[in-house]
Amino acid sequence: MSSVSKEHKPLRFSHTLGKDFSSTLNKRVRLYFKENNISKYANANMVIKTIFMTLLYLIPLGFVLSGQVTSFWTVFFLYVIMGFGMAGVGLSIMHDANHGSYSKKDSVNTWVGRIINLVGGYALNWKIQHNVLHHSYTNVHGHDEDISTIGLMRFTPDEKWKPIHKYQYLYAWFFYGLMTVMWMTTKDFQQLKRYKEMNLLKNFNESYKRNLYKLIGSKILYYALTIILPIIILPISWYWVVAFVLVMHYIAGFILGIVFQPAHVVPETSFVKPNDDLTIENNFAIHQMETTSNFAPKSRIFAWYVGGLNYQVEHHLFPNICHVHYKKLSKIVKATAEEFNVPYNSHKTFLQAVYYHGKMLKQLGKA
Repeated sequence: MSSVSKEHKPLRFSHTLGKDFSSTLNKRVRLYFKENNISKYANANMVIKTIFMTLLYLIPLGFVLSGQVTSFWTVFFLYVIMGFGMAGVGLSIMHDANHGSYSKKDSVNTWVGRIINLVGGYALNWKIQHNVLHHSYTNVHGHDEDISTIGLMRFTPDEKWKPIHKYQYLYAWFFYGLMTVMWMTTKDFQQLKRYKEMNLLKNFNESYKRNLYKLIGSKILYYALTIILPIIILPISWYWVVAFVLVMHYIAGFILGIVFQPAHVVPETSFVKPNDDLTIENNFAIHQMETTSNFAPKSRIFAWYVGGLNYQVEHHLFPNICHVHYKKLSKIVKATAEEFNVPYNSHKTFLQAVYYHGKMLKQLGKA
């Protein structure tokens, strides 16, 4: 993450610009929950989805570890299903929990959020990268780690250009699939060390040493369940098990990549560089509207699988509200945005969003 400085320095948004928009929007959303007498947290449908997505990952793993499945292609198919289950867990369950929007009880959010450890990630690192750096400083160069990547990619016009970026609109899709492969190998260790240097662990009252031990233990458990025990149990060569795990991760990583990136790296979204005094001359809510885009708002099945993250605008405005409410909230947000002449970015379909993301990659690939 070459663009992110070692010492994290918080940015300040304006408290006066756009104040009427943000206060009106917040008031209307609070009124929506009050008038309908519903909780902003998970409902029965969310609980059903939690069970389904978790089992979509754990049942195939259980078959693999049972030793009852010995067919090469059946085992491969089970790992493929686990890939879709892994993505579903990431998009629909742990995402809400680690935002604190799954339950009003912190203990429930903590334990449900830790399911990311069972799919190869680490909850604390995810909270810092996603909640603190990405949500607080969306599309802000040098602060949002989601647009500060390895040198092969250029997600912001403020990133240094390299000749290879001319072809990123072609090869980016391949590297999206490696996202969770990096999770399960080196990324979490690098992140934990970097967040220690940035003094971000203190925000969560966590120590580096304690979390390093927990991270090592988490990885050992994950490797044992998905690689070591299957190698011992299954009557197939060890390298095929490793290959199956990589396929599983590639499926999950690709799904996560093509869902998250078209929400922020598209032609209509803004890319921001902070002032020298660490200020951004914009209202925080309007900043989120200008740097985020929705897609496929009418697709119910797609929205169900991706955890409502096709409503990224609503999610960035209200990350502490469970995603099952975003569809209804989108009507309030859009109407309020139109009233105050604030942009409301949205693509009609998911494929259209992916197309414009590719178009943006090509544009950013130019010197």
